Amino acid sequence: MRHGSIFSTVRLNAYLARAGVASRRGADELIKAGRVLVNGEPGQLNTFVQSRDHVDVDGKRVALQKLTYVLLNKPAGVVTTARDPHGRPTVVDLVPREPRVVPVGRLDADTTGALLLTNDGQLSHRLAHPRYGVEKVYEAEVEGDPDDETLQRLRDGVELEDGVTAPARVRRLGPNRIELAIHEGRNRQVRRMLDAVGHPVRTLHRSAYAGLSPAGLEPGAWRELEPHEVEELRVPEPAGPAKQPG
Repeated sequence: MRHGSIFSTVRLNAYLARAGVASRRGADELIKAGRVLVNGEPGQLNTFVQSRDHVDVDGKRVALQKLTYVLLNKPAGVVTTARDPHGRPTVVDLVPREPRVVPVGRLDADTTGALLLTNDGQLSHRLAHPRYGVEKVYEAEVEGDPDDETLQRLRDGVELEDGVTAPARVRRLGPNRIELAIHEGRNRQVRRMLDAVGHPVRTLHRSAYAGLSPAGLEPGAWRELEPHEVEELRVPEPAGPAKQPG
């Protein structure tokens, strides 16, 4: 489940996260508490680490983990976080604990489907950057049966409280079921879009993320990405206008 290590100069909190010590936020707390030494000197929030540097946490040497990429078919009722203060099951509980990986983006607890987890912070940042507009494809079962005019409204953009959505790719899958592909990453966006056009979501499944499909995986199952899939993720194309099915 491991891929080759790619290392360049990185900020100390990113190094600690990649070493599986803590999340970046947790790493910041360790650094501020003076528990992290870099080459024998207390690390700072603005410290950068190179491959030749030695990093110790509480007196113990830490090292980078191998870069790892996991595609999970997220089941319903599982939260997309590393830890949950309410004790609910998390997506991290469903994948191997070593090396430590964290989810890229979020899915609502009741939403199922494709979720990428990795310890590659640089890739996670790129995938989340609006410039690249990573495509996310959803299959939604909704209340009522949206007509052609409603589907066109979804394609053209829907007015939400945080602005009009970008053009989307939409097609009918059957009675009460549609496929919706978006390039934005707003909170609960698909649910809010369908609420706005009068067809609230009953069930929602993400059938693809950045071209990765969970097809063939049972709910809660995962697989490691193939090397060519990782390379394709590293060079995403900037988003363009959504193409409609012919």
